Amino acid sequence: MRLCVVLCPARGGFGPDTRQLPGSCPARWLMLLALRLLFLVPAGEPVGRSESNFPKAMDNVTVRQGENAVLRCSIDSGVTRVAWLNRSSILYAGKDKWSLDPRVVIVTNSKTEYSIQIVGVDVYDEGPYTCSVQTHNHPRTSRVHIIVQVPPKIVNISSSVSVNEGSNVTLMCLAIGRPEPTVTWRHLSPPVRDFVEDEYFEITGITKEQAGDYECSAYNEVSSADVRKVEVIVNYPPYIPDTRNVGAAVGQKGILQCEAAAVPSPEFEWYKEDRRLLNGLNGIQIKKTGDRSMLTFFNVSEEDYGNYTCVAVNKLGTSNTSVLLFEEKTSTVLANWKGPGAVLDGNNRASGGMTASLWLLVILLVHFLFKF
Repeated sequence: MRLCVVLCPARGGFGPDTRQLPGSCPARWLMLLALRLLFLVPAGEPVGRSESNFPKAMDNVTVRQGENAVLRCSIDSGVTRVAWLNRSSILYAGKDKWSLDPRVVIVTNSKTEYSIQIVGVDVYDEGPYTCSVQTHNHPRTSRVHIIVQVPPKIVNISSSVSVNEGSNVTLMCLAIGRPEPTVTWRHLSPPVRDFVEDEYFEITGITKEQAGDYECSAYNEVSSADVRKVEVIVNYPPYIPDTRNVGAAVGQKGILQCEAAAVPSPEFEWYKEDRRLLNGLNGIQIKKTGDRSMLTFFNVSEEDYGNYTCVAVNKLGTSNTSVLLFEEKTSTVLANWKGPGAVLDGNNRASGGMTASLWLLVILLVHFLFKF
């Protein structure tokens, strides 16, 4: 006993029918099987655009990933059997579903239209689909192509990097999408640099001015760009700009300041001649705020005047500068007449001192007149 598998019409469509036949399969059954296969496989005569015969599938379908795609096939009353195929796989035959994919559903099965829908289209759904019909004469096919568009997505990007000034840096940004996305780079630190169109962005001999955030953008015609950032840290030795000498009177407060630009942030040391100054000794205070160091004298003495050396240090090098603390001369008489209302000019003189002296003379004169 042998099994012979044939395809026979069932409920208006096509379905498998397994029958037990004694001996070998008869020739008529084999012929029937061949005819059914001829109908289902898209080997029929394709319908050109100039022909008016059916079936007529729609034009190519362009759909975004995740959206639904509807495949429509126009037919007429002369069609006796219909089917949709994806390459060599049967999706639907009549109203019978052959595909195991739950996303494939039938939409319309009428005398004039035979349509199916693919829910949540993905990239692997892209490709040709065939509407195959059986007429009274012979099978015919019409083909439609699904084109799946995919929004751009950055799948691999360089991590933030820390390099020494003068090094070469290569930033990478890889993206996928359909159509293939365009990848661009730009430097976000002001002023914003022009775009560089490439997946790889090379910087030769990087400088401290080129440090900061770099933005990678991947875009295509499907949706807005996917954007990611990479931070580039450039290490460089300390640099101390010009410093200002400071004047202070004996007994007054004086502050020397030293500021350095450096990455990593520098540490500071203060010296007078060859002697290093320590915080809290001899009535001084050394305090660091960010990239600035301040040396404070709370009660300046004659011995405090002179040149001081500020040294900024990080792992890449050192830098130093000299700062002078000098004695600021003031008039003793004018200083005694400085009151809450006195106004100081640019040379620290009280412009109201002379007026106060005149009033004092007037008061003394009146006192003596009343006494005598």
